[in-house]
Amino acid sequence: MRNKWIKRFFPIFALLLLAPWTVACAHTHTDDIAGQDAVRIEVTQVLVSPSQSVSESAEGIVPGSQEQAHYVSDASNQLSDSEPVSITPSIVPNDSYFDKQWALAKIQALEAWQVTSGSQDVLIAILDTGIDQNHEDLEGKVVAEVNFTDSPTADDIHGHGTHIAGIIAANSNNGIGIAGVAPDAQLMNVKVADDKGRCQPSVVAQGIIWAINNGASVINISIEIREASPELEDAVNYAWSQGVIIITAAGNDGSQDPIYPAYYENCIAVAATRQDDSLAPLSNYGDWVDMAAPGFNIYSTLPDNKYGYKTGTSFAAPYVSGLAALLFSVVTDTNGDGKLNDEVRAVIEAGGQELNIYGVGCGRINAVNSLAEIGYMS
Repeated sequence: MRNKWIKRFFPIFALLLLAPWTVACAHTHTDDIAGQDAVRIEVTQVLVSPSQSVSESAEGIVPGSQEQAHYVSDASNQLSDSEPVSITPSIVPNDSYFDKQWALAKIQALEAWQVTSGSQDVLIAILDTGIDQNHEDLEGKVVAEVNFTDSPTADDIHGHGTHIAGIIAANSNNGIGIAGVAPDAQLMNVKVADDKGRCQPSVVAQGIIWAINNGASVINISIEIREASPELEDAVNYAWSQGVIIITAAGNDGSQDPIYPAYYENCIAVAATRQDDSLAPLSNYGDWVDMAAPGFNIYSTLPDNKYGYKTGTSFAAPYVSGLAALLFSVVTDTNGDGKLNDEVRAVIEAGGQELNIYGVGCGRINAVNSLAEIGYMS
């Protein structure tokens, strides 16, 4: 086991004193680009008719087919102090497909929204296949973008990145589509995987640096690389030193073998779980995994104003990224280091719901538990 727990949990002690290259998927193939190893994304997608509920969906999964930064800043939608909030019955948003989003109830996102729904000052960079920023439920969400691939567009032709964007920050209570975990946060579209889902570690590293330099607080990387990369690890460590938190998919080989960048100490590696809190099909696990989050039959946005289900750790990581965005809007710098990422990580991990599963770190995320760690919920 990596010797990391003292470093990770030191910030929570302070809080307790002060408070009253393929996108990770089930099947991967290796190609060669310009003589270098690259990975192709092949996303797991569960095919379900629009009339089926999540509980009715089939168990089987099939491979899916399917430089300037500009910012928007507004007042955050959050409480002004840390006065505890008693949990009251949740107000269900009017998004038309909200009933398909079992994961939001599982992580208690609705209760957390009584404290904060995020802030437009919190930027989440999605390093992926791009984002369809013209999607009806992502209107106004993408405030910065860059394309590091040979694709002629930063938009999402593949479909993977748009699905992740919706999980994190789809507009809520707008009468259409779904609700994101942090619906008031903003997104950065950092396209590091091409339109076939292929990328290289050096490109992911470039994307990390760009996101840091353009104001990201959270970076979601639902990408798996099978070999260690010093350049990528250096970028991950630089992000942490700059106050940025990186959330990563643990991969979908059904094994304990390390996947990068998730294996690196300064990432939160995320396994995937089902509705009953069992490990999702093919999710990786192990003593290097830090958290678990819902990653089975996840309903979210797809390009061209479409929606659909997908399964895998790629779609578990964005739930943790969404929670991180919520927490960035309310935590304070308890140890005086001038950064918030250590406090955010500490309360995510301390708030984990313990599961009877080996190899999922601190358990499945729970937004209410994490907020309670800093005195916001009672």
